[in-house]
Amino acid sequence: MMDRRRMLALTAMAAVAGAAPRVRAETAANQWFPIQSDDGKPVANLRVPVELSEDIEDLPGAVWNGPASASATLVEFFDYNCPWCRAAHRDLSELIRANRDLRVGLVNNPILSPASAQAAKVQLALLRLKGAAAAHALTEALYAAPGRIDGPGALAAAQKLGADPRELERLADGPDVKATLGRQMRLAASIGLVATPSYVIGGAALLGYPGPVTLARVVANARTCGVVDC
Repeated sequence: MMDRRRMLALTAMAAVAGAAPRVRAETAANQWFPIQSDDGKPVANLRVPVELSEDIEDLPGAVWNGPASASATLVEFFDYNCPWCRAAHRDLSELIRANRDLRVGLVNNPILSPASAQAAKVQLALLRLKGAAAAHALTEALYAAPGRIDGPGALAAAQKLGADPRELERLADGPDVKATLGRQMRLAASIGLVATPSYVIGGAALLGYPGPVTLARVVANARTCGVVDC
């Protein structure tokens, strides 16, 4: 079987741990909308060009939850080794349960480490093998696991979900998954998502996690008036 250490990340990775709170604390000069986080700090946000928003809809490898006809769509760009992403994921699950008319997309943006890219490749391979429900289940399992998340750990978690580890590893190391992950990361970079997690909703991108109350308010605003701050 192929050496798992060969499951290398893409080269376009530059951020460091802690990027999310640093971006969150930037001044209101970096705000397209005057949004404050749950702790009262300005949330950096920017306008997303229409053509890039449309690219998200057609993005391969995105994992969707909720009805296609939902009144609001929220897309999270995440990194498995981002502690803010782990905390946000728990709150996002609650948000989904409370908003049945919300469509949520999950998109890999592994900018923190090669280990994050390894795990993202396994998730994309599992998505190809077993579909969105299995990819969601893997994400739940990885966020529930302590410590750093990497390729071998993701393979072991996927195997527990019934995936053939040899086939999964073959796909994860293959050109199709590499191309899919590359497209996801290029789109995130084109939008300007320099922090994880970042969210795209209502034509805006929020950089960093604003907290469950603010995120719920943003979703409610998008549903009511089509933008994140009515």
